[in-house]
Amino acid sequence: MHTPADQKPVIRCKEVVKRFGDQTVLKGVTFDVYPGETMVIMGGSGSGKSTMLRTMIGTHTLDGGSIELFGQSLCGISEENLNEVRKKFGILFQSGALFNSMTLAENVALPLQEHTDLDQEIIDIQVKIKLELVGLREHADKYPAQISGGMKKRAGLARALALDPKILFYDEPSAGLDPVTSAQIDQLILALTKQLGVTSVVVTHEMDSAFTIADRMAMLDQGRMLCVEDRSWFENLRDMPSEEARTMDEDSRLVRQFLRGDADGPLAARRDEEGYSADLFGMTPDRVTRTPSVEPTRG
Repeated sequence: MHTPADQKPVIRCKEVVKRFGDQTVLKGVTFDVYPGETMVIMGGSGSGKSTMLRTMIGTHTLDGGSIELFGQSLCGISEENLNEVRKKFGILFQSGALFNSMTLAENVALPLQEHTDLDQEIIDIQVKIKLELVGLREHADKYPAQISGGMKKRAGLARALALDPKILFYDEPSAGLDPVTSAQIDQLILALTKQLGVTSVVVTHEMDSAFTIADRMAMLDQGRMLCVEDRSWFENLRDMPSEEARTMDEDSRLVRQFLRGDADGPLAARRDEEGYSADLFGMTPDRVTRTPSVEPTRG
């Protein structure tokens, strides 16, 4: 995706540092997100991607660096001003985070009731519109316990859209879903981005999903930002011949291994060096058999 030099980012992260006790989870992370694009932040478990998302929405305070949303710095911001900024974005949590005692319509109506002065009649119309956008208008009176996991994700997305946000944050939108439902969620993300013109930030480790929805992609590893590039750059790296890949630096080979799901590579070597195999399996690393990677099922 081309990002003109005069286009101002809606999210600007610069040298972001986050610590929990003695552990530094984010180590000087820098990247920008531009209006109307879908930025995918990926990385393995413990890479810092979920922590990065929580710092961007103001849940975690920073220990270093800065984050700006819509030109407003989140550093030292008052709770009142932070809440005003939060009205401009929506969040789809990993579980959907619906209130079980409320119907889908009541879940979607809640942000409108809390943060606007709209009459209930107008709120009811808005709720129907949001549920229609995600294909759930006919299920408005159902409770979360009465619907599938994929429907819960869509209902959560409808609620995230309630206040017409300029940015949507997605936390592992495909987690726990079967491949068909996961693909449907991906297509919904694409459709909403096109129809509404929102900026999307998606945290995921699902590579099929990432390559389907991303304009640009960012790779985190152990709290470091390894690279931020267009999707085509990552596609070229993933599909590069093995002979050529062997000549690359370690960070590039690490990213390639993650993209392809290869059993062998810098990530596996690092875990062996740390005694991961011995600790997990009770055996020495050379006794662990490597299996071939599984080819992606979706292009």
